[in-house]
Amino acid sequence: MGTVHARSMDTLPMQGRDLGVHPDDLDVMEVQQETKQEILENKDVVVQHVNIEGLGRTKEDYLGYEISEVFNAKNLVDVMKKSHEARQRLLRLGIFKEVEVIIDISEGADALPNGLDVTFEVTELKRLTGSYNTMVGNNEGSMVLGIKLPNMFGRGEKLTFQFSYGTKETSYGLSFFKPQPGCFERNFTLNLYKVTGQFPWSSLKETDRGISTELNFPLWMTDHTLKWEGVWRELGCLARSASFAVREESGHTLKSALSHTMVIDTRNSAILPKKGALLRINQELAGYTGGDASFLKEDFELQLNKPFILGSVLSASLWGGMLFPIGGQPTSIADRFYLGGPTSVRGFGMYSIGPQSEGDYLGGEAYWAGGIHLYTPLPFRSSRGGLADLFRTHFFLNAGNLCNLNYGEGPRAHLQKLAECIRWSYGAGIVLKLGNIARLELNYCIPMGVQSGDRICDGVQFGAGIRFL
Repeated sequence: MGTVHARSMDTLPMQGRDLGVHPDDLDVMEVQQETKQEILENKDVVVQHVNIEGLGRTKEDYLGYEISEVFNAKNLVDVMKKSHEARQRLLRLGIFKEVEVIIDISEGADALPNGLDVTFEVTELKRLTGSYNTMVGNNEGSMVLGIKLPNMFGRGEKLTFQFSYGTKETSYGLSFFKPQPGCFERNFTLNLYKVTGQFPWSSLKETDRGISTELNFPLWMTDHTLKWEGVWRELGCLARSASFAVREESGHTLKSALSHTMVIDTRNSAILPKKGALLRINQELAGYTGGDASFLKEDFELQLNKPFILGSVLSASLWGGMLFPIGGQPTSIADRFYLGGPTSVRGFGMYSIGPQSEGDYLGGEAYWAGGIHLYTPLPFRSSRGGLADLFRTHFFLNAGNLCNLNYGEGPRAHLQKLAECIRWSYGAGIVLKLGNIARLELNYCIPMGVQSGDRICDGVQFGAGIRFL
């Protein structure tokens, strides 16, 4: 995307009378060059001017927060380092196509002997851009078309229209994004959307029309999201053979909910990490701002990754959640938890663990799932890398349970029920990492602890997605 160019303040003659030695005297010349280079790197410098060239509609005051650290550099190496960091921050804003950096000595009447000028040459994105790409979700694929108006008012604002057509879901939406100057991670988003989804494991189809607002902000080592969502939901039967329990859920409901998500993520990769940890805690409260749905929903995700012997990685995951109805109203099939499939408890059909009626899975109000995984490099791979580096062999042990609870019985009874009828599985397979977008798994699974009504996949199972247990 770009290069940092620098010109030294003092040219270094390589031979001849300027050095005062004969060019064949290589030992003396090497010593003098190394000394000169060391002096150059440690020499104090002053960044006198920082210029940004190529701006059109972007406001200069908005970019001042991103490049201010360059003025604090004390030597040439520090100038190059801080200039590179500033370039990365400028690219992160999503308003420039290219950013180049040039470091040169200061010129002019006010130039200091050790003064430097840093110039950022930027190329802005067009006012209107389009995109076409494919997206991988949890065991489904989508074609996505988008139209974007980046940097609408000159301070990083973005208006996006997106249409997605997938194997199970079709959606379109309009969103407006506004970052805070000087802190890109603190931003505000407004969304208008319509989503139509099919859920064959429940013989259910759902159409959501809604509006949501999000506020994202960092706090110490954590990232937080505050969200309000108002959505008009239309539930219907996907097939004539849908069970009576699903037909009872059909109709229109209005959901208004407040939610908060906290994330701590130290992993080196979100798709196939080699080290680090992830903690995600989410709370959702519906009903107190209006609507038909009234509940409190709590869920979490924990993942630990640690390098193991011979380039392998040992990973452990734990998921869990509970759904508490409020006001004596029953929970909706659209709000409950689902478990099972190639992205959670492998060896079972997609979301086919837990309460069901006539073959339709209704979800549960409480669940937990855990897994231990060993990822190893492919055997006999080339030491020079290549395509084989995208693959890993995979050994796993998964377990979990999903059920409904009687909330009048107390916490001990809840834990006892979640500990009953545990489903578990083990197996091995191959994992393919698709950049930082998604991953594919082809596993041979052996399901155990199968209960009446569970749908199993005994043998080869294929999975694609972003979030895996």
